[in-house]
Amino acid sequence: RLEYSLMNKILILFFIFLLSINGYANESCSRTATINYQNVLVDAGSNKRGEGLRFFLEKDPLSKKLLDEYQEKDKPTILSASVSTVGSLLILSGLIQTSNSENVQQTNSLIYSGSLLVALSYLVSRTLKLNNEKLLDESVKEYNKRNTPRIYFSPYNDNNGNSAVGFGIQQEF
Repeated sequence: RLEYSLMNKILILFFIFLLSINGYANESCSRTATINYQNVLVDAGSNKRGEGLRFFLEKDPLSKKLLDEYQEKDKPTILSASVSTVGSLLILSGLIQTSNSENVQQTNSLIYSGSLLVALSYLVSRTLKLNNEKLLDESVKEYNKRNTPRIYFSPYNDNNGNSAVGFGIQQEF
């Protein structure tokens, strides 16, 4: 019974952590680049991230190609959504089960495996998104090599001008 109570507390803390991460979603909507001493919204007015730079990046074929690739890879995948859904269903089924003494082991395994699936899905999708930002950065660098006005933008900077650090696993498929 004590183990079940501890598991519920850990699960609640895990969900609070996941909900608090949603507060960081605003950072992608307010990313700006400086062009001709003016701030331009990078993710302005559409579902596609980086679309605010398209007007400038279209002048260079390689930059446009990299921007298109960035936007294509930024789309959510069915695999990621499926894994997260299965993980959530496992957690929900573990919480719904009654707490009989013989079912506690099964309940705990459902909750643990569901939590692991959700966490793994989040970490993989976050790592892929951070690796994808390299394409946008490369697109801006290629544009700046051959064109003016220069674009001053780094996808790794936050709104305070501080650089962010990311790490993860890179895998080519």
